[in-house]
Amino acid sequence: MLKAIAALMLLVLSLGLHGCATGISGLKSYVDSTDGYEFLYPNGWVPIQVTTGPDIVFRDLVEQTENVSVIFSEVPKGKTLQDLGTPGEVGYQLQKNAIAPPNSGRQAELVNAEARESGDKTYYLLEYNVKLPNQERHNLASVAVSRGKLYTFNASTTERRWNKMQNVFEQVVKSFSVY
Repeated sequence: MLKAIAALMLLVLSLGLHGCATGISGLKSYVDSTDGYEFLYPNGWVPIQVTTGPDIVFRDLVEQTENVSVIFSEVPKGKTLQDLGTPGEVGYQLQKNAIAPPNSGRQAELVNAEARESGDKTYYLLEYNVKLPNQERHNLASVAVSRGKLYTFNASTTERRWNKMQNVFEQVVKSFSVY
């Protein structure tokens, strides 16, 4: 009996410590040490095979339109995120060139843009309302510059699910870091 209680206590302690490993319950860690970034993503999400565009995409198994992705592009040598513009200016450029480029059939509105510091890096946190021909979506993005690249981490869901997913998406987007 005592051994069973000890085993149960060990199991509870182990699960408790595992939940603390990410610091946020219900999220898993993804690390790409080759490209130099990491982030948290919700349990129950799986990587999706992509051949062009994003470096990585994860999506929900059930709500398959919910996803996170990482895209990066080259920036001129020595440029910082601040050199590219303010959060609003970078957010507008991302809106115009990636989220809703001309002739894409999409419309996007930059709802919020702010800067945050983490360690020696600056990140711009951007929020968009996006209208597609057949649905409305809500996107959160974190943008940073590292190793001569502009990294864009995007989390997207339908407007219908936004209220349910907002807190999770905010935690996920704030977890994105480059090194």
